[in-house]
Amino acid sequence: MAKPRESAADLARAVAHLEQRDWQAAHVIVQDDKSALAAWLHGIVHTLEGDLENARYWYRSARREFPGPEEVAAEIAQARRALDHSAGSTEEPA
Repeated sequence: MAKPRESAADLARAVAHLEQRDWQAAHVIVQDDKSALAAWLHGIVHTLEGDLENARYWYRSARREFPGPEEVAAEIAQARRALDHSAGSTEEPA
Protein backbone atom coordinates (compact mmCIF):
# COMPACT_ATOMS: atom_id res chain seq x y z
CA MET A 1 0.00 0.00 0.00
CA ALA A 2 1.26 3.50 -0.85
CA LYS A 3 2.38 5.86 1.88
CA PRO A 4 0.02 8.85 2.41
CA ARG A 5 2.46 11.32 0.82
CA GLU A 6 2.95 9.10 -2.22
CA SER A 7 -0.79 8.61 -2.53
CA ALA A 8 -1.42 12.36 -2.30
CA ALA A 9 1.18 13.03 -4.99
CA ASP A 10 -0.38 10.37 -7.20
CA LEU A 11 -3.85 11.82 -6.69
CA ALA A 12 -2.55 15.31 -7.46
CA ARG A 13 -1.24 13.93 -10.75
CA ALA A 14 -4.65 12.35 -11.39
CA VAL A 15 -6.35 15.72 -10.84
CA ALA A 16 -3.88 17.36 -13.23
CA HIS A 17 -4.88 14.77 -15.85
CA LEU A 18 -8.56 15.46 -15.15
CA GLU A 19 -7.95 19.19 -15.56
CA GLN A 20 -6.59 18.36 -19.03
CA ARG A 21 -9.60 16.07 -19.64
CA ASP A 22 -7.24 13.08 -19.92
CA TRP A 23 -9.54 10.70 -18.04
CA GLN A 24 -7.64 7.62 -19.24
CA ALA A 25 -4.37 8.67 -17.59
CA ALA A 26 -6.25 9.66 -14.42
CA HIS A 27 -8.01 6.29 -14.39
CA VAL A 28 -4.70 4.41 -14.33
CA ILE A 29 -3.78 6.29 -11.14
CA VAL A 30 -7.08 6.10 -9.23
CA GLN A 31 -8.24 2.59 -10.06
CA ASP A 32 -6.10 0.84 -7.42
CA ASP A 33 -6.31 3.49 -4.69
CA LYS A 34 -8.88 2.61 -2.02
CA SER A 35 -9.25 6.08 -0.46
CA ALA A 36 -12.47 8.09 -0.52
CA LEU A 37 -10.70 10.82 -2.46
CA ALA A 38 -9.63 8.32 -5.13
CA ALA A 39 -13.22 7.03 -5.32
CA TRP A 40 -14.42 10.60 -5.90
CA LEU A 41 -11.80 11.11 -8.62
CA HIS A 42 -12.80 7.75 -10.08
CA GLY A 43 -16.36 9.06 -10.30
CA ILE A 44 -15.11 12.15 -12.12
CA VAL A 45 -13.13 9.90 -14.50
CA HIS A 46 -16.25 7.99 -15.47
CA THR A 47 -18.27 11.20 -15.76
CA LEU A 48 -15.74 12.52 -18.29
CA GLU A 49 -15.80 9.16 -20.04
CA GLY A 50 -19.59 9.37 -20.31
CA ASP A 51 -20.22 6.23 -18.24
CA LEU A 52 -22.64 7.86 -15.81
CA GLU A 53 -23.86 4.64 -14.20
CA ASN A 54 -20.28 3.79 -13.23
CA ALA A 55 -19.70 7.41 -12.14
CA ARG A 56 -22.69 7.17 -9.79
CA TYR A 57 -21.26 3.96 -8.29
CA TRP A 58 -17.95 5.68 -7.51
CA TYR A 59 -19.65 8.74 -6.08
CA ARG A 60 -21.62 6.45 -3.76
CA SER A 61 -18.33 4.74 -2.79
CA ALA A 62 -16.91 8.17 -1.97
CA ARG A 63 -20.08 9.01 0.00
CA ARG A 64 -20.70 12.02 -2.22
CA GLU A 65 -23.78 13.21 -4.05
CA PHE A 66 -23.46 12.74 -7.82
CA PRO A 67 -23.90 16.24 -9.29
CA GLY A 68 -24.26 15.16 -12.92
CA PRO A 69 -22.04 15.69 -15.95
CA GLU A 70 -22.80 19.40 -16.21
CA GLU A 71 -20.87 19.95 -12.95
CA VAL A 72 -17.71 18.04 -13.90
CA ALA A 73 -15.54 21.19 -14.21
CA ALA A 74 -16.67 22.36 -10.76
CA GLU A 75 -15.99 18.90 -9.32
CA ILE A 76 -12.45 18.88 -10.71
CA ALA A 77 -11.83 22.35 -9.27
CA GLN A 78 -13.22 21.25 -5.89
CA ALA A 79 -11.00 18.15 -5.93
CA ARG A 80 -7.97 20.36 -6.65
CA ARG A 81 -8.86 22.59 -3.70
CA ALA A 82 -9.31 19.54 -1.44
CA LEU A 83 -5.88 18.23 -2.40
CA ASP A 84 -4.24 21.64 -2.02
CA HIS A 85 -5.89 22.08 1.39
CA SER A 86 -4.62 18.72 2.61
CA ALA A 87 -1.09 19.09 1.21
CA GLY A 88 0.41 19.64 4.67
CA SER A 89 -1.94 17.27 6.44
CA THR A 90 -1.95 13.50 6.84
CA GLU A 91 -5.74 13.50 6.99
CA GLU A 92 -7.81 12.72 3.94
CA PRO A 93 -10.03 15.56 2.67
CA ALA A 94 -13.75 15.25 3.29
